[in-house]
Amino acid sequence: MSKPSILSPFGAVKFLFKKPKTLRYPFEAKEPAQRYRGIHLNDWEKCTGCGNCADICPNEAIKMVEISDVESKPGARNLRPQIDYGRCCFCGLCVDICPAGSLRLSRDYFHIHFDKKTFVLTPRDEKTDTEHFFGDGEYSIFKASLAHRKLNYEGFVSESNFTLFDPDRIEMPEVEPEKRKLSFIEEVLGYSREEAIREASRCLGCKLCEDACPAHLKISDYVEAIYEDKPEESLRKIYEDNPIPAICGRICMKHCEDACSLSIRGEPLAVRWLKRYAADTVMDYKKALEIEPPSRPNGKRVAVIGAGPGGLSLAYFLILKGYEVTVFDSLPGGGGMLRVGPPLYRLPIEAIDRDVNYIASLGVEFRFETTVGKDVRFEELLERYDAVYLGIGMTVSRSTRVKNYEKAIQALPFLRENKIGSGMEVGRNVIVIGGGNVAMDVARVAVRRQSMRYSDSECVTKTVSLEDWDEMPASAEEIEEAKEEGVQFNPGWGPKEVLLDENGSVKGLLCVKVKSVFDEDGRFNPSFYEDQQMVLEGDMVIEAIGQAPDFSFIPEELFEKLEFTPFRKIKVDQYGQTSIPRVFAGGDIVNTNLDAVTAIADAKVVSAGIDKVLTS
Repeated sequence: MSKPSILSPFGAVKFLFKKPKTLRYPFEAKEPAQRYRGIHLNDWEKCTGCGNCADICPNEAIKMVEISDVESKPGARNLRPQIDYGRCCFCGLCVDICPAGSLRLSRDYFHIHFDKKTFVLTPRDEKTDTEHFFGDGEYSIFKASLAHRKLNYEGFVSESNFTLFDPDRIEMPEVEPEKRKLSFIEEVLGYSREEAIREASRCLGCKLCEDACPAHLKISDYVEAIYEDKPEESLRKIYEDNPIPAICGRICMKHCEDACSLSIRGEPLAVRWLKRYAADTVMDYKKALEIEPPSRPNGKRVAVIGAGPGGLSLAYFLILKGYEVTVFDSLPGGGGMLRVGPPLYRLPIEAIDRDVNYIASLGVEFRFETTVGKDVRFEELLERYDAVYLGIGMTVSRSTRVKNYEKAIQALPFLRENKIGSGMEVGRNVIVIGGGNVAMDVARVAVRRQSMRYSDSECVTKTVSLEDWDEMPASAEEIEEAKEEGVQFNPGWGPKEVLLDENGSVKGLLCVKVKSVFDEDGRFNPSFYEDQQMVLEGDMVIEAIGQAPDFSFIPEELFEKLEFTPFRKIKVDQYGQTSIPRVFAGGDIVNTNLDAVTAIADAKVVSAGIDKVLTS
């Protein structure tokens, strides 16, 4: 090999006047890769403040900070992630775990400063922060920093086909529609052990669900116990706040699931079904829970009127505080309206009795088939007990009062007879007036009665409701299941007259097209297009348009002392006490949610209130 010439280095001179192929940074822009991981972006409108990004960060670079300008509400906190770029390694785990998909990484990465405090940022994006994002004409590489960002410069984002959470819930086994409408068999079969554990594994532990739950159950804890295959521990956690899990595991309105962070880009965690799994799996509540009332009662006596969710829960909470509790109810068993309302295919009597019997085992006295105002006077309860609780619920069906309405059947008697009675027969062509969950129950019960009675001929059940599809108050789940079973819907029509034949028998329903359900002030005040009418043929009409409370058991002189809200709900103070001293109230006659879990929440407040009032 010969030695190189001493003039060899001068060979580079030929490149002196050629255009360089490298960037003249910073005089020429340096374009990062399309999925570059730079400074964070966060869509504040999407962000729920769940904190999963902070939980997963391996460097503890993320802290959730309170933003006063953001309103906190169930399912969305007024917290937003704050990033410490002295710690951040730009791994992108925070982006992949974000259930809302609000957090991303931009392709910006410039920030040079002597003050370390400037390396901390609460990121936003160009939608809600127009001050710090600039287009190509205004953006300067010399000014680039956390406060001077490039517009439309998104880089690393979470993709739905690759996330660090499972967006799809474990499907709940159910009886097929064609089979279930032939009987009142419970349609939801429940999770197996393996299915429950897999579903529980989806929980991110952010506890947005607990914020939304009216009773604030420790959902994250009891779901984690199921994941760890500890159903007894799960049940113990549930009973800290909810003493009727077998009931709520079937009919709870699932405020928690509406708030679940997984629901934004996937399906919410099946919180209700997991509660049911824990309740159904544990055979011996007494042994598993190991709960005993105080050995020495405090000598105070409380009468509870109504054995519904609120009354049962209050009795449970008070017995554990040492009170002597007696529950009065006109029905033959516990559960209140849940015993006679939700059909057997949704809520079997056995599930109700499991919860009631456990509460009774703690020492609560139940006096069933005892009507206050008839078998025992309300004044007697005030004399004999230190406090009285009104948990009477909504027991009277409302009527449309249209022409010939007396020929229609009311929803509550119909449901009661078909749940704890011998069964009410139905026609071949049933019309149900109403668009709520009770109307769905009535329609689906009618379908089953038709299938059981007229198996050899065609039958039809249809609903008519003032509300159109987008306003219908029934849950999407109930509507879908009713459709699966063949129920026909006529939304946006109001009843005008129950039509009768020459013999006085029902032959149909005259309906008129709805213009609007509510007036300009948001009050219920339906208006109609009188020139647009239709006739629904039918041989049976059932009204399911709502319920009202029955206060007839309260003497007039006492009832006049009761104060009501503008919504005709009983007004109570912070202890749940009414305007009548020592008379407390909760549930449907107090709140507007009209569901079991809110009645439980009221019971928690009242139990503490009674204890405060009677011991102060």
